[in-house]
Amino acid sequence: MLYGKKIEPRCAYCAHSHKIDDIDVLCKRFGPVDGAYHCRRFKYDPLKREFPKRIQRKKKVFTQADFDLNI
Repeated sequence: MLYGKKIEPRCAYCAHSHKIDDIDVLCKRFGPVDGAYHCRRFKYDPLKREFPKRIQRKKKVFTQADFDLNI
């Protein structure tokens, strides 16, 4: 959930942390920690939440026969 009350706390999307690399974050209180870690000072920041990329569908190439009504 993006804005729900039941958000699993993680330092990866806490307002008190900054991303170092894909796994680790820099916490203002505890220093470098794992992104899955959390403490009691967790404050949710929805702008830091990253969602999986959408799958790109292949575009269909249309021909003139696709638009012909006299089949």
